Amino acid sequence: MSQEQTKKQNESVARGVWGEDVALDFLRRKGWRLVGRRVRPCVRDRRCEIDLIVRTRDKRSIAFVEVKTHCARSPRASRLWCVDKRKKSILLRACSNWILREKWHGNFRFDVVQVYGTPDAPNPPEIDHIENVPLFPPKWRFW
Repeated sequence: MSQEQTKKQNESVARGVWGEDVALDFLRRKGWRLVGRRVRPCVRDRRCEIDLIVRTRDKRSIAFVEVKTHCARSPRASRLWCVDKRKKSILLRACSNWILREKWHGNFRFDVVQVYGTPDAPNPPEIDHIENVPLFPPKWRFW
């Protein structure tokens, strides 16, 4: 990997971490509490990462949150264009492994938070919170 590619990759990772910070701050202002950040419940698969796991305000359910950071809004893209079928299957595996590992018996759901902006922008970032994204099959049961 060239030095320029490494620099771009580091900038992308830094922008993603900034987006997670912005999303976490947004969710905390809604009264949600952090359970885990950048959780990797699948030991052998490094792709299985959950950006944020938060307990909702009612404290009876958790939300698995995928955070996507974009420089700007695109008029041609839909709100969920960044979470494709491949990404959903990876997230489903990660979330189900976490539920089994932690023996979670409460309610759970999957949300996407999209952050539009950059850390050095003069304007505050725009945040788009999409709740209850269909990730889990309708009759999803573990036991």
